[in-house]
Amino acid sequence: MAITPDTKNWTWVLDRACPDCGFDSAATRYEDIPGLVRENVEAWSPVLTRPDVTVRPDEQTWSALEYAAHVRDVFRIFDVRLRLILDETDPLFPNWDQDETAVAERYNEQDPAVVDAELRAAGASVADDFEAVAPELRVRTGRRSDGASFTVESLARYFVHDPIHHLHDVSG
Repeated sequence: MAITPDTKNWTWVLDRACPDCGFDSAATRYEDIPGLVRENVEAWSPVLTRPDVTVRPDEQTWSALEYAAHVRDVFRIFDVRLRLILDETDPLFPNWDQDETAVAERYNEQDPAVVDAELRAAGASVADDFEAVAPELRVRTGRRSDGASFTVESLARYFVHDPIHHLHDVSG
């Protein structure tokens, strides 16, 4: 079953609440983001022990295992992007094709226990790294190749929606 790639530009979540998961990044304080990440990390372990963790609900939707592997990689990618912003002047982020990665890395064939451990480690790292950014550095910027520009603060608010949204995806 091939999944149709997600080509939406999700930067709108910086301006309004997500109608699907309900998360409102515009109303989220930067200081709350590390805690939200840590809460999210904890919620994935029970998901990854489900007997149907590899079952796709339909042909166009990832399994819970695929979503968890994606979230693990989102944690890793945004940790790299945060470091780039802090280490360079207005860096251009390397492109990342999440759908290509899911296929190439065979997300649905990965061991759920390994994904859980890796998700926990990556989530702890990115939470710690966002937490460690001094307030005066939160205005530093970075860019995607599509022209979207982020400060550390907007990157954090944009980023945290993804794992929250995907936990909602597997909880319904």
